[in-house]
Amino acid sequence: MKKPSSKIREEIAKLQEQLKHAETREAERIGRIALRAGLGEIEIEETNLQAAFEELAKRFRGGKPGTSGRKGAGDSSTGGGQSEALASSKASSGAGEA
Repeated sequence: MKKPSSKIREEIAKLQEQLKHAETREAERIGRIALRAGLGEIEIEETNLQAAFEELAKRFRGGKPGTSGRKGAGDSSTGGGQSEALASSKASSGAGEA
């Protein structure tokens, strides 16, 4: 039996709400960790910070290239050197080691 389009729309709305809550939980978790690591005190452009996070994600994925599937992911083509410097400074302070 086929579902009516109204039921499908309701399911999509519920899933979107679940996704929103899951992303909020993930963002809060990552935000808390970033603040503990001292990233809240660093003055850095958002695009450069995103590039550093993308490099960090790649490192923990085993260096496999890929996309996060999120809006804005991969938009940043700047900050490669600064990202490496940020990662080095975090590693030397012990904040970037897991």
